[in-house]
Amino acid sequence: MQPPGHSVVRLLEGWLPRQRWFGGKHIPIDGITIGTATELHPGDPALHHLVLDVRQQTATDHYQLLLGTRRNLPDRLRPHAIGRLPGLGHLYDAAHDPELTRPLLEHLAGQTTIGPLRFRAAPGVEIQADLDGVPVSAEQSNTSLIYGGAYICKLFRRLSPGVNPDLEVNLALTRAGCAHVPAVHGWIELEPDHGMNADGEPVTLALLSEFMPTATDGWSLALTSVRDWYAQPAGASEPAPGAAGGDFAGEAERLGAATAQVHRDLAAAFGVTPAPAGQMRALVQGMAEQLDQVGAAVPALRPHAPAIRAAFERAGAAATGAADAPPLTLQRVHGDYHLGQVLRTGAGWVVLDFEGEPARPPAERRALAHPLRDVAGMLRSFEYAARFLLAGEDAGPPEAADALERRAQAWAERNRDAFCAGYVANGGADPADHAALLRAFELDKAVYEVRYEARNRPAWVNVPLRSLARLAG
Repeated sequence: MQPPGHSVVRLLEGWLPRQRWFGGKHIPIDGITIGTATELHPGDPALHHLVLDVRQQTATDHYQLLLGTRRNLPDRLRPHAIGRLPGLGHLYDAAHDPELTRPLLEHLAGQTTIGPLRFRAAPGVEIQADLDGVPVSAEQSNTSLIYGGAYICKLFRRLSPGVNPDLEVNLALTRAGCAHVPAVHGWIELEPDHGMNADGEPVTLALLSEFMPTATDGWSLALTSVRDWYAQPAGASEPAPGAAGGDFAGEAERLGAATAQVHRDLAAAFGVTPAPAGQMRALVQGMAEQLDQVGAAVPALRPHAPAIRAAFERAGAAATGAADAPPLTLQRVHGDYHLGQVLRTGAGWVVLDFEGEPARPPAERRALAHPLRDVAGMLRSFEYAARFLLAGEDAGPPEAADALERRAQAWAERNRDAFCAGYVANGGADPADHAALLRAFELDKAVYEVRYEARNRPAWVNVPLRSLARLAG
């Protein structure tokens, strides 16, 4: 039984803005339309797949929802309740119901097509169908379901037109035998021509990949090292290798090496092209436009704006003005590279989530870029990790705050240097040859972080702001 559309819309208008993955929390919803509604599992409970067209001001965004219905809602699902409709029962987010996530895997194993939805398995892959999917607990802009110890399925909540870069890139790297990405097992897509302007391409809804149950994410490992560093005596010059968190520099260097290998594999899979004439001018203009937008929304950024703008202009001049400047080449890159996007396994580092920065337009996320954009993202992540534990903390008198800032900077610099050393030693572009460009990429990323935190996690906005003074100086 299909739920009445108008009644569901009324419930969703109040529920959507409270979800972590909803990107328009700061803008009122003008209207919601159910773009597609597909029943994937009948009965009680029932599973419906919805694509929601959400209008806010002049833009319409598209969101994916697994809608569950039950006559009686167990206590474990009440935190995910959307509402109740007479004659139908409780409506809820079925991504949190293992009984209703299993059908997704069954359809992937059978490579079925249901209405506008296509379930696909990677060539030569057989998918085990008898596993329940349980969502990971970490807050994310998407929802990931873990099926036993075998698979992880990423549901893209906010949909982009066409093939998602995460599927496109991971599938290419899997075919190339890249050792630093999880293997792709399957995906779910929406057939073209459903109001998403995909230019004839299917719209990626989900990506099923190899799950690595014993891996630890880089952010957690880095924070353990930072905690240990802050706990050491004030006179310590660097983290102690034998302490609980250990010295992270060795891992940072190995991560740099893995990053260089992924960049080489991306170049082989998608090609490399010289930067077209005017590319740097367009790049600098885009950076300046983002700076103006974020400065208008976040007053605390404005004192740094003149120095940031000057750094952007120097990067453009350095790339185009000197006859002996190293040539710039462009290729596919990660696009949103940081410690939360990498896993440390027993065999080494693995890179995840090639979707790109969620706040950037789809075309920009798929565009070719210089590999140092990814390097800058990881260098910013070391700065983030070093200062994250200080966010919101009262450091006491100015001299104490200065001492903590020096400790944060010492940890960040040690690991930044180690990462760059590993990257260069394994064939990556030398940051020293493109110092102005790298600094511009870092500043642009920090400005992006300020906007993201102001919109989604206001308590964190001081984390990027604290490092901007040093970066812009």
